[in-house]
Amino acid sequence: MAEKTIRDVTFELLRQLELTTLFGNPGSTEETFLKNFPQDFRYIQTLHESSAVGAADGYAQSTRKPAIVNVHTSAGLSNSMSNIMTAAQNKTPLIITAGNQTREMLLMEPWLTNVSPTELPKPWIKWSYEPVRAEDVPAAFMRAYAMAVQPPAGPVFLSIPLDDWDKPALNDATIRSVSSQFAPDPCRIASFVDQLSNAQNPVLIYGAGIARGQGWDIGIKLAEKLNCDVWAAPASEVTPFPENHPLYAGALPFAIKPLAEKLIGYDVAIVIGAPVFRYYPYVEGEYIPQGLQLLHITDDASEAGRAPVGDSLLSSPVLALEALFNLVKERSTTSSKASDYSLLRQSEFTVQPQGETLSALELFQGLRKFTPDNTILVEESPSNLGDLHKAWPIRSPDSFYTFASGSLGWNLPASIGIALAERDSGRNRPVLVVIGDGSLQYSIQGLWTAVQHNLPILFVVPSNGEYAILKSFAELENTPGVPGLDLPGLDIVSLAKGYGCIGVKVNTLDGIRQECEIAFSRSVPTVLEVPIIPSTPSLL
Repeated sequence: MAEKTIRDVTFELLRQLELTTLFGNPGSTEETFLKNFPQDFRYIQTLHESSAVGAADGYAQSTRKPAIVNVHTSAGLSNSMSNIMTAAQNKTPLIITAGNQTREMLLMEPWLTNVSPTELPKPWIKWSYEPVRAEDVPAAFMRAYAMAVQPPAGPVFLSIPLDDWDKPALNDATIRSVSSQFAPDPCRIASFVDQLSNAQNPVLIYGAGIARGQGWDIGIKLAEKLNCDVWAAPASEVTPFPENHPLYAGALPFAIKPLAEKLIGYDVAIVIGAPVFRYYPYVEGEYIPQGLQLLHITDDASEAGRAPVGDSLLSSPVLALEALFNLVKERSTTSSKASDYSLLRQSEFTVQPQGETLSALELFQGLRKFTPDNTILVEESPSNLGDLHKAWPIRSPDSFYTFASGSLGWNLPASIGIALAERDSGRNRPVLVVIGDGSLQYSIQGLWTAVQHNLPILFVVPSNGEYAILKSFAELENTPGVPGLDLPGLDIVSLAKGYGCIGVKVNTLDGIRQECEIAFSRSVPTVLEVPIIPSTPSLL
């Protein structure tokens, strides 16, 4: 019987862990890992390492399983850092691997050596390691898997010298399982239950951790039992609660003073599955209004530690929701802020086209009207996010994705991973990406991968010829005359066609309707450029 190599044992481990789809951009130090690539594995090639990480992130989120990414030594790892940061804040379990130079030469630091392999991806990696010996590689992959899925889930990194793979293995890899959830402390949860049960006007603040844990149903049950308002935590990367529910009050702003003002009138607020709080512009004020008791449930000890206010409880969000629902007293009092939000949305949804160029809101209303109800929405158009949610309320779980980090370049490749997962699972829901003309440039090469895998993603580009979100920030910070905020001369249609997509520019709702009717039945992506009226929305 032929002696097993490190490669043989590692690929068998990956099979048993059901990690048979690899995302990557091949490099010289990775070819020894990828040689004689097994026929039962699938390699999703991207043209940039950051896109490989983004696509793997979308795939892992959609399948609710870890994904594996292979990038190129120190250079490729550096290229991918933006989306590694996003994966960390998305709490997505990824095993990111890279080659390193031959062990015999590492001391001399030859070309393309990762001289500090365990340090380079920090702080956005849960665990990073370069095995001391080749024989430790399979066990390192097993530990990487365990570290990635344990809460809080996140990316891990392995650096493997290129000459390790053909060396003989000592034995088969040991497969083991680990838990991905943990329950709340009984005494602590009982205290939280008492405070909620005795509150005069409690409020729930739900975060992405609820959606990641498939907690929509129990989250709705708790809200209805308490009969209280539900706010979405600031800048949630996935939607934690149906935005058309009568108790939904909207999304909290991500600045200190405006957020606190939204919470005036409540006496107990509980944040579940989100940080306290995710802020962006600095607007001075109190973190919470006077008289409000803030409670916080998270599976991330670092989130609990850095919260500026509130009493924290460590637990998987969904297990905590179940405990709260089983123990909290039912309330009959009706809240009011959610009703105000519902009326506001209804009034804003009646906007009709007023001129030759569409507004962002008119575009998004048309997209919602012209696409199937089960369409997955992926968003990377920061300046238009408010209008998007007005026109397109998220009504079902796992139907909206965006980036937790705010680092552009994640959403286009992530949509590829999501679309692949839809195909693999047999759900086959349409995928629509709203991405700004500026945002598109950060990962435009991802279009090639979508074409190669015949993914009928519809990319809609609201084209305003500027970085509108930066103009909004400039107004808030009173910084006039900042250069580089306009984007003239971009030919979105030609760029799309260059990668093999269908590229179309339309100016009317009727043109958008016609493209939406055929885009999802094509065998390649459609990139739809729609000029919109430039505007500078308020960040708050």
